[in-house]
Amino acid sequence: MASWLTALERLAHAREKAGLTRALRPRSADDPVVDLAGNDYLGLAVHPAVVASAGRALVAYGLGATGSRLVRGSTDAHAGLERDLADWLGTESALVFSSGYLANLGAVRALAQYGTLVVSDRYNHASLIDGCRTSGTEVVVAPHADPVGVAEILDGHPGRPAVVVTESIFSVDGDLAPLAALHEVTTARGALLLVDDAHAVGILGPQGAGGVAAAGLAGAPDVVVTATMSKSLGGAGGVVAGPQQLVRHLVDTGRTFIYDTALPPAVAAGVHEALRVARAADDRRALLRSRAALTMSRLSAAGLRVSDPAAAVLSVWAPGPEAALTWAADCRDRGVAVGCFRPPSTPDGSSRLRLTLNAGVSAEDFERALDVIVECAP
Repeated sequence: MASWLTALERLAHAREKAGLTRALRPRSADDPVVDLAGNDYLGLAVHPAVVASAGRALVAYGLGATGSRLVRGSTDAHAGLERDLADWLGTESALVFSSGYLANLGAVRALAQYGTLVVSDRYNHASLIDGCRTSGTEVVVAPHADPVGVAEILDGHPGRPAVVVTESIFSVDGDLAPLAALHEVTTARGALLLVDDAHAVGILGPQGAGGVAAAGLAGAPDVVVTATMSKSLGGAGGVVAGPQQLVRHLVDTGRTFIYDTALPPAVAAGVHEALRVARAADDRRALLRSRAALTMSRLSAAGLRVSDPAAAVLSVWAPGPEAALTWAADCRDRGVAVGCFRPPSTPDGSSRLRLTLNAGVSAEDFERALDVIVECAP
């Protein structure tokens, strides 16, 4: 019995030496830290209308959904949210999952039928990578954001059904995939394009409809969109949006949908209200654009290497994992929360701070946070 625990201790010690340990840090409801680490881009998690809508549904439905979507977990709150998600994203249908992670697993596995070639961007999120790994079909990793590289891979497998998997805004550095060019490649070769729009929904496109809409691809029959409602919409849950036949297939066969307890109705109702607010939030989107430009300018002027933000995510490189940990901890000690990304979360093996901008942070706090990041830099 003790041998396996000893083995785990050895692994923990090795991670500690490499600067790769992680820790849970519970926060209180009145946590005063300036948040540049969470994903509440539009500041809707605490929006009064969003909280009120969730509260009404909590009283009406109770705490949980009480079952999977196919048993007792589907409610009016879920159905209304799905209708408006499809309308917002410009797709025929949408299906809500309990998390974005499960939505991505479900979408990849649904599209990767027997014999399908899956082409996955090198920088894709872990949920997409895990979907590819569990798909049971051949997966080829493509160079990052490289339509020519994707074309070469597809041309090397003529006649194969294929799915190209990418994010729109990549979750570590915040760069934008060349979606229009990728779609030209996939359309010309009869392949499907699966886009995880998690970090672009609410930020890019008309009414914040996302990167796919911004690229003019909303509703394209060979494009499938996934997203999470835990970022710009300030809640939880995931969605797969596309043709009605795909949603029907997921309802009938999607294991991460069928065998999972449904998203709580109160969360679905709160997210639905957040969606309505987000569609009209051009002022918040404009604020995020200006803050992204200011952040890059200020940190670059201080001699820091910063990614060029396409939306509300950007990275600041650190000398190594331990330096990144210390930098993030020093910022936190001075009242600023920043993300700390180290291998294996970073696809290129480099460590960095990840900053996620929040329209709900006051101008004074935001300016102070940038000063703290610069002053704490290693």
